[in-house]
Amino acid sequence: MSRVQLALRVPDLDASIAFYSKLFGTGPAKLRDGYANFAIAEPPLKLVLIEGSTNEATLLDHLGVEVETTEAVHAATARLGEAGLATDVENDTTCCYALQDKVWVHGPGQEPWEVYVVKADADTLAKQQGSTCCAGLVEADAGSKEPVAAGGCC
Repeated sequence: MSRVQLALRVPDLDASIAFYSKLFGTGPAKLRDGYANFAIAEPPLKLVLIEGSTNEATLLDHLGVEVETTEAVHAATARLGEAGLATDVENDTTCCYALQDKVWVHGPGQEPWEVYVVKADADTLAKQQGSTCCAGLVEADAGSKEPVAAGGCC
């Protein structure tokens, strides 16, 4: 079996395990001191979490899971909401030269994740000037949500 591995350095391993268990609907395959890994069947992914200090200079725009249908996005939205995660839904949005439906959630380190479907090609990178596109929303102080401009898009 082939799959992509994604290794993330996380400041709070327990919070990250809880978040990723909810995001992917499965718990870790291996737990060790300061380490967890998930063997995720759908999408095929080996997610590795390594506890340690994070570097703010890390160039991570966002992470995502592409699904095949709008119904799969709706199902992910419902599942993530039921798991207690704050979701931000975008339907018929233009991002990354594609018309998409998507839902955003954020990990405990404020890393943005999208579950999305590409519905059609588009002629522009983003829907409008100043659109957050693939950066989604990040939690601001006191739990409010403020758009944050991305350094780029997809």
